[in-house]
Parts: sequence; structure tokens; C-alpha cells
Amino acid sequence: MRVLPFPCIRPVPERAAEVAALPYDVFDRAEAAAYVAGHPRSFLAIDRPETQFPSEQDMYAPEVYARAAELLRERIEDGTYIEDRTRAYYIYELAWQGRVQTGLVGVCAIDEYEDGIIKRHELTRQEKERDRIEHIRALACQTGPIFLTYRDEPVLGIIIAAAKEGSPLYSFTDEDGVRQTVWEVARPEAVEAIHAMFEHIPCAYIADGHHRAASAVHVAQELRGEARAAGTYTGTEPFNYFLSVLFPASELTILPYNRVVSDRCGMTGAELAARIAEAGFTVERADAPVTPEAPGTFGMYAEGTWWKLGLGEGLAAQVAAGDAVSRLDASVLQEHVLVPILGIGDVREDPRISFVGGIRGVRELEERAGTAGAAFSLHATGIDQLLAVADAGLLMPPKSTWFEPKLRSGLFIHRIAKA
Repeated sequence: MRVLPFPCIRPVPERAAEVAALPYDVFDRAEAAAYVAGHPRSFLAIDRPETQFPSEQDMYAPEVYARAAELLRERIEDGTYIEDRTRAYYIYELAWQGRVQTGLVGVCAIDEYEDGIIKRHELTRQEKERDRIEHIRALACQTGPIFLTYRDEPVLGIIIAAAKEGSPLYSFTDEDGVRQTVWEVARPEAVEAIHAMFEHIPCAYIADGHHRAASAVHVAQELRGEARAAGTYTGTEPFNYFLSVLFPASELTILPYNRVVSDRCGMTGAELAARIAEAGFTVERADAPVTPEAPGTFGMYAEGTWWKLGLGEGLAAQVAAGDAVSRLDASVLQEHVLVPILGIGDVREDPRISFVGGIRGVRELEERAGTAGAAFSLHATGIDQLLAVADAGLLMPPKSTWFEPKLRSGLFIHRIAKA
């Protein structure tokens, strides 16, 4: 793989904790506006520039993206950010709830994304891509790192651990209790060692950030076309690479991504449970909320009652005989309950279904389901399952994985063209 150091736009150390923000897509519009109102220096103001306008403003209008570019210029001019001309890697460590994951920040080749060396496992939605395309165009920068993973490489791990022995560039604990630590790696010998080791890694996998990756590639292809038409294209331009953080797979934790359906198609909770039993599941009432502890088990909440679901013998055999995607719990629930019993047409688009991920617990499922709906708790997808799906060139159902802790935006920015 080609993973290169790059000249980074980054906050000065004393402002890093103030500007670092959760990814733009974990907020809805009202949540983003409320957060920025209380944290006006947060990078979320740049990532979600509609927060700078009244609520009735079209959030996809050209003037909104122009405001994002203006804000970034202001932050550079007032000294919040510096534009470092040194090509460097960065070591990015996140420590949370007794776990530590350490990634390398660099830029990856869009050609390797298109050639399948950087592997995908989810489809993207055009409207979400369009938003980030316009954001990248307006800023001439990539601001949200793509979260990649790779199968562990012990020697690379030793090199990265050695780089962490120096003094960190940033070190702070964020609002969610995640310890964020960053080291700069600019010494030529260390840079060359990291670059050389990644050349021995055959592929990487998008863990999170499919829309950001697709948008970065789209803009890069546009800029390539313009440069070729002008006779100036060299192949070394920054737009040929996208901002990434790469973590060894063994350090990552995937949390459950649960489902809520807003109505039960006229069925009572007991009638729904009976239909699910007819579909080949084992079904039993539970005295408490169900948090599945193993693959092939599910919780269901309806009309104030929790049910524990499992795979009956025939359904279990059918699932085991399937491919890497059909064996996922998200696929089992989708193919045998959500679509045929609850009438969810397109899981990616149907407004009747919503998704509750990660650290949000089963109690939120009860609130979301209310009296008319049904909620389903799932066991988390395994990292090995994710890699197997991507290696097979298959696609997971939407919202199959929730990674925690989330990478912060605003710590690393990759300029791809002149503003």
C-alpha cells in the first residue's frame, strides 16, 4: 500500500481540545446547531456550516459551503490553525474504558481505492456523497479522516510504539472521556521506515467513512480531468490522495447497531412474536431488556415486553450454509423479519426504520419503539466478519457496524488544491 506523509493543517496545541469535534454525521441538524451554539470554536462549525445560518436556511446552498471555507480561513488567520509545510505522519491514540487503539494518520492513494486495494463493505447514498463533495470543493481540503483498518503487522507496530516514546503534540481528554493523544513523526528515518512497512501490507479496509472516501475520490477525479485538460497533470498532486487514519484490526472494537421499526403493521407484540416463531426463530419472553451475548441471538421489544429470539435448528442450518453476508446477524434479521414480516421495503431508504448504535443502550430502544413500534437488539458484528465480507467483494446491510470511540475531526486537515 501507498501511505504517504503530508503537510497538515492542524490546530496549535493549546487549541486542540477546544476545536476537536465528533464526526459531522453523528449529529442531526438540531443537535449540530445546539452543540455549535455552546462550542463556537468547535470544528463542527466548519464541518456543519449550516449551523452559522437560521434554521430555515437551505443547508446545501452554495453560500453555506462558502461559509465553511471562510471559517477555515479565519481560523488559520487568527492562529487557531497552522499550515505546516513539513511532510509528516501522525500517531493518533485513543484510550477509552481501559482500551487503547493506535492509528497512523497519513494519506492513501485514490487509485488503490478504485483498484480494490482499499476495500469497501457498504453502499453509499448519493445525497450524502453530494454534501461532502461540495464541502471538499469549497474548502479545497479534506477535513474528515477515513477510518481504515489492516491486518496486524508486528514490525510496523514496533515502529509506531517507538514513535510514541517522544513528547506528544496533543494530549487531552474529550467530553466523552476519551483520552486523545497525538505524536508527530517528521524525522526522515522514521518517516521512511513507516512508508516502507506499509508497502508490505497488501490491503486496507474501510471501517468507517465510506461516504467521505467516495466524495474525496469524486472530487479528485474532477480535478484530474481539469489538470489533464490544462496539460498540467503530473500524478503527484495532493488531490490524488485522501486523508486516512489506519488502525491494526486487533485493536478495534465494534459495538452493536440496533434497529427500531415505527409500527408493527397492525400486529400486537404477541402476534409479532408468533409470526417470528413461524419464520424459524425460537421465541421466549424475557424479564429484562435483552442484550445479546452471542451471534444468532436477538432481543425484541414491543408493547412493554422484551422477547429473546434465537435461531431454530432449520434456520440455523440455512444461515450457516450462506455466504459471509447472509451469516451476519443484521442480514438474518433483515431477510427473515424486517422485510417479510414488518414490510420494510428498502432498509437504506424506508422511513419506518431507524438505527440506534454503539453506546446508546437498550433503554433508548424502548423509548424509540414507544407503544406502536418494535425494537431489536443485536450482537455486534465481529471485525473478522467485516474483513471476510470485504475480502469476498460483498456488501453488508446498512448500519452493520458501530465503532467506538469515534475519531475526532479538526485535528488533521489535508489541503488538496489552492483555495
